[in-house]
Amino acid sequence: MHIQIVLFDGFDLLDAIAPYEVFTAAAMYSNEEVTVEFVSAEGKRIVESGVNHVKLQATGKLDLLHKGIILVPGAAGSVDNDGPDSIPVKLKQASETELSHLLKEAIKKPTIVLSTVCGGALILAMDGLLEGRHAVTHHMGMELLRATGAIPIHSRVVDDGNLVTAGGVTSGLDVALYLVERELGPRIALAVEQLFEYERRGTTWKAIGDMPKEIDHSPEQETKNLTSKLVHDEMNIDGKWNTTISTPIGKIVALIDIVFIDGRIEGTAKQGEEIVPLENPVLEGNQLKWILKVSKPMRLTLKFSVSVEGNKMYGEAKAGMLPASKLTGYRMTQ
Repeated sequence: MHIQIVLFDGFDLLDAIAPYEVFTAAAMYSNEEVTVEFVSAEGKRIVESGVNHVKLQATGKLDLLHKGIILVPGAAGSVDNDGPDSIPVKLKQASETELSHLLKEAIKKPTIVLSTVCGGALILAMDGLLEGRHAVTHHMGMELLRATGAIPIHSRVVDDGNLVTAGGVTSGLDVALYLVERELGPRIALAVEQLFEYERRGTTWKAIGDMPKEIDHSPEQETKNLTSKLVHDEMNIDGKWNTTISTPIGKIVALIDIVFIDGRIEGTAKQGEEIVPLENPVLEGNQLKWILKVSKPMRLTLKFSVSVEGNKMYGEAKAGMLPASKLTGYRMTQ
């Protein structure tokens, strides 16, 4: 079994080092040949982490001809802004390199298990590779997972067949130990645990067994309709709105068409030639909110919150941990 741990500029050091040590220890105990190496999308090079610029050597290029495991760490950086040192920007930059093409091919191969630690799942999600797949990431990125069409699962490790993801920086230990158990057996995994004096945390989620019963906590629709009608009497939202959303990865221009019928808000958004419905539009206080799925500049589910003053609309659109994007617009017709 060959394990390739992918390095990219700004990677999180613990996300990469912890699995490397687990797999290396498993190799000592296994009768099967187990090899592990650091690789990059570009080939052999020194790669600088996002933790105090610590550097690791990638010994070669990510090779899709190898059977085994490809593990993608997350990024380290600021979580408080959208500058060049922020985690979302570093993850997006990684997804715009040759790594994107390689991961798209890797996830198609039955001989490869693709695994991620923490924010590594978001690199796949930004390329649309997790659409319809169960996955987990750092708790701050779970809404972004959902926004990209993934099915977020709040578990330490999530096993979705050829895709195994882990949430949180220290979960690199847990996902690596789980993969050792899954691929090499529980005896070897236990030997590594005893060597490290560490027991794997949490339950690994799989899509098997009975489904837990769901409890509906949603408010009554009649109450929503009444609230919407009262607010609508004070704020006129009907009409065609020409809007621009300035995101960190490009501008989105959309024509929003909103109507208020029998206490219900309905609407559509046109982006280029594509027309999609506004999902769950509702008035809360002086805020009009809705959900919109966009395909450009990348596949995202955006949550909008806007205000209307006369014929002007302003507010923001949010996708998980990505910085909020400013929305401005004006009413074309009513």
